Amino acid sequence: MNIEETINQRSNSSCELCKADNSLSLYAVPPEDASDADKSIQICQTCFEQINHSKELDANHWRCLNDSMWSQVPAVQIVAWRMLKRLSSNAEVWAQDLLDMLYLDDEMQAWAEAGQTADEEDGEPTKDSNGAILQAGDTVTLIKDLDVKGAGFTAKRGTAVRNISLTSNPEHIEGRVNGTRIVLLTCFLKKSN
Repeated sequence: MNIEETINQRSNSSCELCKADNSLSLYAVPPEDASDADKSIQICQTCFEQINHSKELDANHWRCLNDSMWSQVPAVQIVAWRMLKRLSSNAEVWAQDLLDMLYLDDEMQAWAEAGQTADEEDGEPTKDSNGAILQAGDTVTLIKDLDVKGAGFTAKRGTAVRNISLTSNPEHIEGRVNGTRIVLLTCFLKKSN
């Protein structure tokens, strides 16, 4: 059985991300080539165009990742991780929540991050109060007590905010403080080691 037949059988003749059953094609998950069924997935035209930035990202289309991220196929998990990462950097809170649940071992994490740098370096970097560059998933510490409007509590100085999300504004990040997801100004944060 050739690669295309193997993947078609594995995917039940549908997109391995959104389950669409029309306009399907093989997609070699970068930086891999298409010579291995384990490094390729079958996707629809809509997924392909958004993965390759040829069409604007439609966040609602990618709600399908809630199911496909649990696939047993590593290549599907890699693409799900990359798309969730892109969506969370576009301030999609639900995508960051799914990303928080998705576990990749060290080898798969390295594969997932390979090829991500070009996307993430397009805009101005997000920096903490000391000028250290922040990335999604980092841990930061508050350097000042902050009143959280609408939530009725004060985020205390020294509080660690783990697994932050970047936003489209380089002066803001999102993170959980006291179980509440809030937007924080980077000028009140210090990157933790």
